[in-house]
Amino acid sequence: MKLLGIGSRILHKEYGKGVITNVSSKEYWVTFIDNGLETINIDTEFEVIDAAENEVDTVSFYDVEQSLLSILKKWNGLGEPVAIADKWKGGTMKLVPGQAGIAGKDVPIDTFFHKIIMLRDRLRVMEQKINTSNLEELEKVELQQYITRIYGSLTTFNVLFKLQSDYFVGEKSK
Repeated sequence: MKLLGIGSRILHKEYGKGVITNVSSKEYWVTFIDNGLETINIDTEFEVIDAAENEVDTVSFYDVEQSLLSILKKWNGLGEPVAIADKWKGGTMKLVPGQAGIAGKDVPIDTFFHKIIMLRDRLRVMEQKINTSNLEELEKVELQQYITRIYGSLTTFNVLFKLQSDYFVGEKSK
């Protein structure tokens, strides 16, 4: 069965004459002369008075995923995907307490790495907000220096990154 496009005119046994005003993969939205707007399954039997081409854009899952990632990046400060070094994939961190009688904890390295990336992305958003704020230039410089020191404190975790270009970089020694 070929899908009808927006603007197609139909005759439905129960609702009468109508015009298709929207189409999804499962339903038509039809505005009927006597019964107003109704949604009907595409499989519903009706007479086609005048068929219009189906011009509804179909979107792949990949397109939806890319759009969602773009929105998340814009509003949540999510950065580009960052890869963990292959040697750490599927690994576990063991947290062993220094006191007897206290249970240790195993943490998946992938989970820990994801948290580090979220921290980095949020720091970047903070940097952007500072740069675009109405703060005095001296205040901006002081806050930038704090952020740079935070990055420096996080360089320990660079061992987890697959690419050196993703590393944390702190203050350069003079």
